[in-house]
Amino acid sequence: MKPFLEAIRERVLILDGAMGTMLQERGLKPGQSPEELNLTMPETVASVHRAYVAAGADIIITNTFGGTRFKLAHYGLEGRLAEINARAVEIARSEAGDKAYVGASIGPTGQFVEPLGEVSFDEMKSAFREQAQALVEAGADLISLETFLDIKECRAALIGIREVSASIPVIAMLTFDDNGRSVLGTSPEAAAITLTAAGADMVGSNCGLGVDGIYDILCRMRKVTDLPLISQANAGLPQLIDGKTIFPGTPAEMTAYHERMIGCGVRVIGGCCGTTPVHIRAMKEALAGQQSGWQQRTETTGVTLLSSRAGWTAVGGGNKTAIIGERINPTGKKLYSQELHDGKVAYIRREALEQVQAGATLLDINVGAPGIDEPAAMERAVFCVSSAAGVPVVLDSSSPAALERGLKAADGKVLINSVSGEPKSLRRVLPLARKYGAAVIGLTLDNKGIPDTAEGRLAIARRIRNAARRHGIPDADIIIDCLTLTVSAEQKRAAETLRTIRLVKEKLGLSTVLGVSNISFGLPQRPLISSAFFAMAMAAGLDAAIINPKDKAMMDAWRSAMVLLNRDHQAAVYIEAYRGEAAAGAPQAPVSDAPLSIREQLTRAVINGDKDGIVALVEEAFSQGLTPMQVSNEGFLPGLEEVGRRFEKNIFFLPQVMQSADTMQAGFARLKEEMNGQAFESRGRILMATVEGDIHDIGKNIVCTLLENHGFEVFDIGKNVSAATIIAKAREFDVQAVGLSALMTTTMSEMDNVIKKLKSAGVKTFTMVGGAVVTQEYADRIGADLYARDAMEAVARIKQLLAVAD
Repeated sequence: MKPFLEAIRERVLILDGAMGTMLQERGLKPGQSPEELNLTMPETVASVHRAYVAAGADIIITNTFGGTRFKLAHYGLEGRLAEINARAVEIARSEAGDKAYVGASIGPTGQFVEPLGEVSFDEMKSAFREQAQALVEAGADLISLETFLDIKECRAALIGIREVSASIPVIAMLTFDDNGRSVLGTSPEAAAITLTAAGADMVGSNCGLGVDGIYDILCRMRKVTDLPLISQANAGLPQLIDGKTIFPGTPAEMTAYHERMIGCGVRVIGGCCGTTPVHIRAMKEALAGQQSGWQQRTETTGVTLLSSRAGWTAVGGGNKTAIIGERINPTGKKLYSQELHDGKVAYIRREALEQVQAGATLLDINVGAPGIDEPAAMERAVFCVSSAAGVPVVLDSSSPAALERGLKAADGKVLINSVSGEPKSLRRVLPLARKYGAAVIGLTLDNKGIPDTAEGRLAIARRIRNAARRHGIPDADIIIDCLTLTVSAEQKRAAETLRTIRLVKEKLGLSTVLGVSNISFGLPQRPLISSAFFAMAMAAGLDAAIINPKDKAMMDAWRSAMVLLNRDHQAAVYIEAYRGEAAAGAPQAPVSDAPLSIREQLTRAVINGDKDGIVALVEEAFSQGLTPMQVSNEGFLPGLEEVGRRFEKNIFFLPQVMQSADTMQAGFARLKEEMNGQAFESRGRILMATVEGDIHDIGKNIVCTLLENHGFEVFDIGKNVSAATIIAKAREFDVQAVGLSALMTTTMSEMDNVIKKLKSAGVKTFTMVGGAVVTQEYADRIGADLYARDAMEAVARIKQLLAVAD
């Protein structure tokens, strides 16, 4: 057989279907580790592979989805990790023969990476590296990262795999919901940019959606990546029929999008939940007349693509000049410098929010104050900016240790500021950019200083580009800083900077950046000089500018230039910015600058997730005579309700929701101290559990936190909980509602069992169900009182349900 990456260039390959449901039909017990069957029932696992090979699958996936140390530890099997994973590859290889490739499955750990969870990036990367080591050594042909919900976890997995092998092909897939986002708010574009940069050979999506939904996701990915794509759709949405979970998607429905998928650049088509050998055979047959060779797309050539968890930005290639906010820098800022020494982030959060609101598309982060732990400060700053602002970050440091800490802390593909033409700088920075999938700013200076001429700076830019190429960094990920010099001291060199921009773009085809405001240092009325030079630089082809986006003159120049240079289509950005302003000479409406009341400050702190500042605001509220109940009801809760509204509108995503929840918890801790043991009035008592056989509890835990913040008394009895225990605890705590969670298709039918037993036992309580595989139709079928798609909806619906009951 040809190497996998060669084969997909010649033809579209068929990947197999579901493993878990097939094993369940063959004897997998509820609550048992599927991976354990590699040791105890190898023939059962082999029979699944055999069925898919017989159906025509070109790739069969090993039974190792839960093969990380984190997952195996739930069953006491972490000590047999290498054995379990290696045996899975051996079983698959014995059935694949020379007919199919063996793809090694790696799934999520069930944990969140810091700061959303408690697992560090290094711990997460190490867990995936350990599993990958066993799989690679056993001889897998490729690795498939599947059903990931957290882009940061998937990025850690890719980087861990690449520490084991630089050459094994890796497929990376995220799961998206019907809103076109992952559970944690990642868009298909942001996912594709991040995963491409981190070293994936193929990207795509599996689970969560049917074939039509997956197709829409892949079309969005195609706009920002040149990699081949993979589709692994579910066989429709699950239904409960005769006590069994059934996926109704027919083979014909699964093949209906083949032609469109291939046209979009899909080179592997497979199935996820509910797909069987029957579906796989139909998919293989449908491809018979639709095969074509792979033609790599080039839509992203010459464009630097950067990403955060939720968003992305394109630099160069005729896009709007990117605005890099420069305000998170301690130079000349005593307050920020002091906060860096104190380990606080209030200034960073405020500046991140304000700069993005003013128009920044990227945020520069500099924590280089004297006498601090710069790597630790960089990590805190990146955590803060990533959760508060949602735009890609620029790591501004000369310390490799600080850069690496920031690269680990980031959610997406970042920009490093910077590397110079000095050999030492190139040796220290470029390997980091390559390993962590970052772009770099190249300064046109070396150990001899800044050349006087544009030609001299061009030579250094070429040297940086060539060094980056040797490290495997593409030209699109190099942005050249042509360097702005103070015009008051070196007036002739301003023109050389503009000439350098033109030369770098003409001769090297690279994007360019400037720290624009340096031009006016030492002169009166600096905004006049700075904004004029900014306009000239954009006319010369400047692709990104490091400026203060809160400087009105600079942003006026930017918006005007984008219209005149035809980079603002139909002047949409310009009109949006100025549509409400009165004509020149017309009277202006007065602008209120009244300070916020303490209640408004508390609300804003919850919305912004200002955990560091919330306790001080509570103290101020007490000093003004507010009671703990007033602080909660008139300060905290309006903030949390606004967070909910923003979540519904896809302005906020789960990380921001959890940040606000953590802020409220910090505030509540102080309120409880003030109440001397008195309890808040409860909205109701709720029991929460993940059903028997399911060891996933991330979603349930989030619901618990939000319910508590909204005033409910929550009894969380954990995961893999039997129906008998749920019934006993519901009676013991005299709850008004029971919330049941399930992530896997193999365990969702246990919800039906629990609800039936609650009713037959005479436990009078409302029931709520949720989880990645659960639907409203399924909830109706099993007689649940309510279904929630996500944590915020769960809170809203349980409030409505219990209010009506009262």
